Amino acid sequence: MEHLLLNIDAGTIDWSRAQFALTAIYHWLFVPLTLGLAVIMGIAETIYYRKKDEFWKHTAQFWQKLFGINFAMGVATGIILEFEFGTNWSNYSWFVGDIFGAPLAIEGIVAFFMESTFVAVMFFGWKKVSAGFHLASTWLTGLGATISAWWILVANAWMQYPVGCEFNPDTMRNEMVSFSEVALSPFAVSKFCHTVTSAWIIGGVFCVGVCCWYLLKKRHVKMAVESMKIGAAVGLVAALLAGATGHKSGMDVAQVQPMKLAAMEALYDGGTEQGLKLIEGIEVPYGLSIMATNNPRGFVPGINDILNGYTTPDGRVEPSADEKIERGKKAINALAAYRKAKANGEDGAAHLATLQKHMKYFGYGYVRNKEELVPPVLVNFWAFRVMVGVGCLFILFFAVVLATLYHWPKWLFAKRDITKLPAWHYWGAIMLVPLSYIGSECGWLVAEFGRQPWTIQDMLPTWAAVSDLHSSSVIITFFLFLILFTTMLAVEISILFKQIKKGPKE
Repeated sequence: MEHLLLNIDAGTIDWSRAQFALTAIYHWLFVPLTLGLAVIMGIAETIYYRKKDEFWKHTAQFWQKLFGINFAMGVATGIILEFEFGTNWSNYSWFVGDIFGAPLAIEGIVAFFMESTFVAVMFFGWKKVSAGFHLASTWLTGLGATISAWWILVANAWMQYPVGCEFNPDTMRNEMVSFSEVALSPFAVSKFCHTVTSAWIIGGVFCVGVCCWYLLKKRHVKMAVESMKIGAAVGLVAALLAGATGHKSGMDVAQVQPMKLAAMEALYDGGTEQGLKLIEGIEVPYGLSIMATNNPRGFVPGINDILNGYTTPDGRVEPSADEKIERGKKAINALAAYRKAKANGEDGAAHLATLQKHMKYFGYGYVRNKEELVPPVLVNFWAFRVMVGVGCLFILFFAVVLATLYHWPKWLFAKRDITKLPAWHYWGAIMLVPLSYIGSECGWLVAEFGRQPWTIQDMLPTWAAVSDLHSSSVIITFFLFLILFTTMLAVEISILFKQIKKGPKE
């Protein structure tokens, strides 16, 4: 691995990162709507199962149709994303493939086959299976999609917080020693809960937006009103849960990725009783300390503290970046000496002991200077605020929609008929659909930009993970994927619009 670093040009690294980011961003345009609509269509069919009213059957079929269009596009982009680990990030795949490959394999074998089996029953089994079995198939389709998300997020969480593994100096690979630690990592649980609830928000916003378009056009009014009740209720619950799970994720980040948290806050010099910045110059007193530690007087290190080393109020000493880099180089040199000794038939126990002593900082040995350890502060700072701001806006939005639908409190909403509002109300709700995607993508920007320069936190920097390719090859595929994904997105939007314009059966 150390020899590859001397040959890979910076263009290959940058374009490989850009290509993976492009694929991930497009893929994430499809995934959250799949997860969100799974809940909407499941609830609609559950009501049909209980009431035996054909209106609810047609309503469920309408949302299932939109789900199916989006689901197909998500599968196509997801497959390409997984192949890129082998093509563009082969050094990474070799180094940790035994661990990272396990959740991806389970996702492909178990969850994907589960989805594909039950989605067929859901679409084509209305007159071929019992109502109860069909309802179960609808919910199991959504569950399969959610389980897929679980294993993908387990893999991503392991990159953020690598656990349950040991480095084998003989094979030069990290090997799994505890599957349960990887699969049930607290970081993975928090990431899954926060990501899935944010996807439900998008499903709720999309549902309300589509319904508002029908109200604007005075079409399918009953379906629009009844579906809006489902979408707004799902969205409000999801937005509140996203806030709670986001707080838990913030605490996890503070524990294992303090540099990411410092970048999110543009916090250079930390300390106790830290406020949470709304924008520069305006902050919530004690907010950051509460978010990071659940304690208004909690200690939060800043960027300079992390680079220069610090001591927490409870006496824990964190080494400086320079010391970590030095210890990382000792680990790399000890590994090289151990492998040389083994090749010559000599005893490498002393070198192995040195490697194990400094292995915690192995990845820092590839860092050239400590400034490389600081992620893009401006991107993280504003992406975090957009994400949180959009989330707060949707709590208010869904609450107002439900209050208008149910006329509560009566002194404020008694005269507000949601079917007879001025047109700008409906257009405002429709315009919130793209805003929900912006908020969601900003969340991923924080997650991925925030852990730079690491592909695997503290273990493998980005420039040590890339394949030994010529940058021109990556540039060509980047633009090919850009054209392909943009075309796929345009096709999906076109088909969705046609189906929405067509509407449900009367």
